Amino acid sequence: MSEGIGLIERFYREVMESGNLALIDELASDSYVDHEEALPGQPSGKDGVRFFVNTMRSAFPDIKVKALEPSLIAGNMEACHVILTGTHRGELAGIPASGKSVEFDCTDIIRVEDGKVAEHWGTTDNMSLMQQIGAVAVA
Repeated sequence: MSEGIGLIERFYREVMESGNLALIDELASDSYVDHEEALPGQPSGKDGVRFFVNTMRSAFPDIKVKALEPSLIAGNMEACHVILTGTHRGELAGIPASGKSVEFDCTDIIRVEDGKVAEHWGTTDNMSLMQQIGAVAVA
């Protein structure tokens, strides 16, 4: 069994949904590198993870994992596709709360070292999210 199994799911369920930011130190290595700047102004390292979670939980206080589908667990790598839902009740990247319900997805790939996330690559469907909250016109 790979040492990385379940780290992405734990992040989304226990940190993102439940707000347990203390768990970030348990899940991510001290030398954690994030190759995705998901939000404007997001700092690097574990501070960036905290920034991302705080921003998303403030904008979508009822954020929930609708689906989490691990698609790859091999050696020290883990990848999955996640669908999140929530209600836009707080500011997001300068966009005031719209009260609209959203559903958007993320794809994450992590490299695990000594049982912790050492590196993260990801994509978040920010265009769809911005369209749903009315920040970007739907073509």
